[in-house]
Amino acid sequence: MLGFAQAVTGLNRRLFSLTRWLVFVIAGLMLFEVVSRYSFRLPSSWAPELATMLFGPFFLFGGPYLLHLGGHVAVDIISERAKGRLHRVLACVAALLALVFGAILLWFSLPLALQSYNYGETTYSAWNPPVWPVKAILPVAALLLMLQALAELVFALLAPETE
Repeated sequence: MLGFAQAVTGLNRRLFSLTRWLVFVIAGLMLFEVVSRYSFRLPSSWAPELATMLFGPFFLFGGPYLLHLGGHVAVDIISERAKGRLHRVLACVAALLALVFGAILLWFSLPLALQSYNYGETTYSAWNPPVWPVKAILPVAALLLMLQALAELVFALLAPETE
């Protein structure tokens, strides 16, 4: 079980390491759009839309690894001071809540992504790219969040007791 938890965490760390660089691509696209629009009076229809589409993976693929790092918003008044069994119980409850959240997200996002693919949904803009790749990222990220929540449950259960 520990090997599974470490593999999931490693996968999420690598995805986070890759997708965090998208912020520079997004900034570059927005810089291109501003210079093109205001210096040359040649606005593009694709740069702002692509930047918006790239923000999804940037945001969503960071979530599972952030769960491992404890980087999500949390009220740590009790869990920060907890030791031993109470700390373990609170960590397990937090992991189970993240698992439930990921399952709900997967349940509702997967049909929408499949429907978008089946219909060949596009943005209906001048550029008109397909939408399904962007919508498919949400159920993938939800699944990764669920796997990371299971990994955190394993880490919590196998952590040595501290008093």
